Amino acid sequence: MLKIALPVPDAGKFRNYLDALSALGAVGVAVGGDVDPAGFDGLLLPGGGDIDPARYGQANTASEGIKPALDQMQFGALDAFVKAKKPVLGVCRGHQLVNVYFGGTLIQHLERASAHSQCGGSEDRVHDTAAVPGSAVFELYGERFAVNSSHHQGVDAVGKGLVITQRAADGVIEGMAHERLPIITVQWHPERMCLAHARADTVDGIRIFECFLEMCRE
Repeated sequence: MLKIALPVPDAGKFRNYLDALSALGAVGVAVGGDVDPAGFDGLLLPGGGDIDPARYGQANTASEGIKPALDQMQFGALDAFVKAKKPVLGVCRGHQLVNVYFGGTLIQHLERASAHSQCGGSEDRVHDTAAVPGSAVFELYGERFAVNSSHHQGVDAVGKGLVITQRAADGVIEGMAHERLPIITVQWHPERMCLAHARADTVDGIRIFECFLEMCRE
């Protein structure tokens, strides 16, 4: 059984991710400290608050919910898995964190943030995207498909070795992959687009987890 590390302090808040992995025959383990890649088949970096802009050389102009200890733990976990060349899936915050790790920067508040943030309360927004032919997301879903959205920041300068795999209509980068390493990222939330949270107005998010776990098996 595949074993996936989630570097998070509280497993309860990330139940949707754990449920998705479990449904596919894998086990997700919340790790609240240092993580040794030798004990895991892959790393899942989930959604959450904003990354400290100091990590990408900027003053804080619009970032919210910064947790330095979480940044330290997740950047440390990512560094360990990159060096071990083990698969990584980044979701929302995780997508952005991967970009910053590889030297990229973030837009601290999108010009059209209202098109990507939640629709009041806790309801995800939905919008169309376009995938790059030949990319993993293209193979999974085709060229054009709808995803959910719950963020106000986005990738700006793309990190070294990363390639864009998906964009929203307004140009916001919705997916990336590494040129050589087994790393894929999405700005959207597949864990809220599958199983009990499947939506009629988006694609099925479980296929991203299937893709990630297949990378782990390889």
